Amino acid sequence: MITERQEHLLKLIVENYIKTARPVGSKALCDIMNCSSATIRNEMAALESEGMLEKTHSSSGRVPSDKGYRYYVDNIMQAKELTGEDMLKLQTIFRNNSLVLSDAIEKSMEIVSELTNYTAVVLGNASENNRVVKIEAVPTSPNTMTAIVITDKGHVENRNVTIKETVSQAEIKQTVDIINRLIVGTPLSEVSKALEFEVKPIIGKYVKQHEALYNAFYTAFNDFAVHPDIKVSGKAKLLGSPEFDDITKVRNILNKFEDSNLIKNISTTEDGINIHIGSENGVDDDVSVIRTYYTKDGIEGTIALIGPKRMEYDRAEALLNYIKENINKI
Repeated sequence: MITERQEHLLKLIVENYIKTARPVGSKALCDIMNCSSATIRNEMAALESEGMLEKTHSSSGRVPSDKGYRYYVDNIMQAKELTGEDMLKLQTIFRNNSLVLSDAIEKSMEIVSELTNYTAVVLGNASENNRVVKIEAVPTSPNTMTAIVITDKGHVENRNVTIKETVSQAEIKQTVDIINRLIVGTPLSEVSKALEFEVKPIIGKYVKQHEALYNAFYTAFNDFAVHPDIKVSGKAKLLGSPEFDDITKVRNILNKFEDSNLIKNISTTEDGINIHIGSENGVDDDVSVIRTYYTKDGIEGTIALIGPKRMEYDRAEALLNYIKENINKI
């Protein structure tokens, strides 16, 4: 257990370090604590022995440890209200009636990434919970197209697909029409099977270049079903923090952001805002992950922020709470 004065001191050190990214020395706290530098040094030493502070090699000041951040988050941090400016930027998304829910969530998290300089993650629900309402295809070159699928949950996914031979737009449209007639209402996870047993046997009767187009759509739908909907915004934002001025750390973090299996592990079904500091998060020991689960009209998933351990936990928590509350209002 730590004393009331030590708790106050820890609060000041954590909040000072969050703002400045510089180790906090005793002299900076004398006036605030109304006690001598020697007394503060003694209290710092006591907090260090408790594992709540760490001393850096380059300075006599202290920085919070993972345990110190955890104590701060669990026992000291106060709930924070969003500023009017933050709310206004997010309200423009949630008041836009032309956006489906998945787009509103994705765009709101992109704004949060811009506001905080943290990396934002949206993990959508599993494909078996989505049934196909419509597919579309947009040719982007003679040998490529963007395949788009829209589901009954308002979920929209797209994949860029390479076609192994040059095909006409008319052939693409004919293929899309056939697929739409045969697979509407099929769960996304079963579309590949429907293509194999329902579309493949008849497509050759109507489409000359059926083999190339069938293979392209089969590849796209198989990808939709296998990979969960993962949206990561602001991957480079995190790297602007002083903690990541080492090229090895930068490379390590960027590689992890490209690892979909690792990012998938952020998914949660826990209610409330959950804060995972350093080694607690399963992503990287040098970051913290704040995440929460959302559900609305059968659509469910996780929204999360990844930032340095020196992140503004109270503000990040307030932003995720605001988004979660507005998801429920849509």
